[in-house]
Amino acid sequence: MFLILLEHTWDLNFASGPGHGEAETRECIYYNANWELEKTNQSGVERCEGEKDKRLHCYASWRNNSGSIELVKKGCWLDDFNCYDRQECVATEENPQVFFCCCEGNYCNEKFTHLPEVTGPEVIYEPPPPTPSLLNILVYSLLPIAVLSMAILLAFWMYRHRKPPYGHVDINEDPGPPPPSPLVGLKPLQLLEIKARGRFGCVWKAQLMNDYVAVKIFPIQDKQSWQSEREIFNTPGMKHENLLQFIAAEKRGTNLETELWLITAFHDKGSLTDYLKGNIISWNELCHVAETMARGLSYLHEDVPWCKGEGHKPAIAHRDFKSKNVLLKNDLTAVLADFGLAVRFEPGKPPGDTHGQVGTRRYMAPEVLEGAINFQRDAFLRIDMYAMGLVLWELVSRCRAVDGPVDEYMLPFEEEIGQHPSLEDLQEVVVHKKMRPVFKDHWLKHPGLAQLCVTIEECWDHDAEARLSAGCVEERIAQIRKSVNGTTSDCLVSIVTSVTNVDLPPKESSI
Repeated sequence: MFLILLEHTWDLNFASGPGHGEAETRECIYYNANWELEKTNQSGVERCEGEKDKRLHCYASWRNNSGSIELVKKGCWLDDFNCYDRQECVATEENPQVFFCCCEGNYCNEKFTHLPEVTGPEVIYEPPPPTPSLLNILVYSLLPIAVLSMAILLAFWMYRHRKPPYGHVDINEDPGPPPPSPLVGLKPLQLLEIKARGRFGCVWKAQLMNDYVAVKIFPIQDKQSWQSEREIFNTPGMKHENLLQFIAAEKRGTNLETELWLITAFHDKGSLTDYLKGNIISWNELCHVAETMARGLSYLHEDVPWCKGEGHKPAIAHRDFKSKNVLLKNDLTAVLADFGLAVRFEPGKPPGDTHGQVGTRRYMAPEVLEGAINFQRDAFLRIDMYAMGLVLWELVSRCRAVDGPVDEYMLPFEEEIGQHPSLEDLQEVVVHKKMRPVFKDHWLKHPGLAQLCVTIEECWDHDAEARLSAGCVEERIAQIRKSVNGTTSDCLVSIVTSVTNVDLPPKESSI
């Protein structure tokens, strides 16, 4: 067997700096073949920064075009056990499209090498055959039959036990080629930690070069959900500051080991649910989150004939709107996420899979719980608005705008029917008793919160046609914020406008 050894050295002269071979990696050789497009330096030295108690490494990636070495990237690499105690940057894969190696020590990626792992042929010792006997003849004759029978039984058992979890999923059917991903390209992507687990898979925090991204991983049996969310993200006009930024879709692995990835922007503050559990918010923070959340849902619901040169953006219903699916940027700007159940309404086309009771049970509107849905666009948009009313209530419940206790975070209806209500529990409370989460008396003493409570009631109205639109809610909140001009901090300094003196924007006649 031949060993292919490729070594290519890029010589750089430095005036000063740490010496080569230090155990701790502080600096790495930097190179970027795509520096003009990405607007970075072409080459130099990159100083490595990472979390405490984490090891740092250097890496290099390159192509081998018929013996000609084309360097792609060099730089710092985060803690990776595959790089531990490697003093030289050596790629070991047999024949990848892009070679990759990592190592430890300052400037250890200055030289890079390809040395594929090889193993010698297995030597099998064959003892001399024993003298044939009747017993040996019987054993040698019956043993293959017994082994074959056991193999058939084992295969049948595995077939019967593997088939049900995957239902009717055709694992040989190609999920379809993901759209080209110029933002990912040949940049190495490293999974770091699981941030959430949901109905269709888990969400990882990952690093794509110097940026953090979120990677939502679906198992192959949830291929339809991955395809649906990918199609929503690729709908014209889905680039909006209050909608989660889509980066790429990828298929990893083969057959039963196939994983389907959606790569999006990462928001370190996490979901609105998680943020409210650990934080009390001010009046101004409440208004900012609520207004940007309503703006995102309003844009999602909107039908835009020609959107920014991308084509027609149809109206889209989210169908799983809840605080867990609202992410927060660092400035608390809301971003809508998780479009796996979303449905598009394109003129002249059926909306697709619109069966009724989907989404999270706690946030289901009365008509969904009853199974009495009008399968028209406006009906689905109004279902989203009922859920928005519940999320606005969650925001108000954690606001410290007035004197009075701020209770621990609770989900809508958690006080009435607990953390794990059944469908029958919700039907009894929401449909038959027409109950909604309770407004505390001291909330109504703040003019802004009092007006917001009125808006919430009009979002979760039992009559779907009476509910506000997302655009109307956005306008309401903006006007309420302006009207409460005496609130400059967490305390109310002066009240200049009472609830009854403020004219709210009228309801829209239709959504």
